[in-house]
Amino acid sequence: MRIALYQPDIAPNTGTILRLCACLGIEAHIIEPAGFPVSDRAFRRAGMDYMDQVRLTRHVDWTAFEAWRRAEAARLLLMTTAATAGYLDHRYAAGDILLFGRESAGVPAEVHAAADLRLRIPMRPGLRSINVAMAAAIVSGEALRQTGGFPPG
Repeated sequence: MRIALYQPDIAPNTGTILRLCACLGIEAHIIEPAGFPVSDRAFRRAGMDYMDQVRLTRHVDWTAFEAWRRAEAARLLLMTTAATAGYLDHRYAAGDILLFGRESAGVPAEVHAAADLRLRIPMRPGLRSINVAMAAAIVSGEALRQTGGFPPG
């Protein structure tokens, strides 16, 4: 299972997601540019002491990420409030990439168009969105449950 963050804006959210990835054995991808310095040193300074345990790949931009994804033949699942399909109604595969957009703006139309599937977390009407780190935990938990991907222990 893989989590990809499209141009993340908020370092603490990214740090929380990287910690989630480290603890659950999920591969992490950051699609730059980010709204903060993306480096091991910056994350360590922020208290993210799990960096040695994260399988992290940085992509210089969307084009580089998309080229890598196509070479891997990996399915791209965009988590978005604009989707009609719910994340619980989907069958996940171990090689899926769960893509989460920027906290401030989501993803542009070209990224929406590139996604193989767009999924949403059902919420009460009138509320805008769930924190991206919480959304990553919710969706990756279901994906790992379905694929038997949780680490032993």
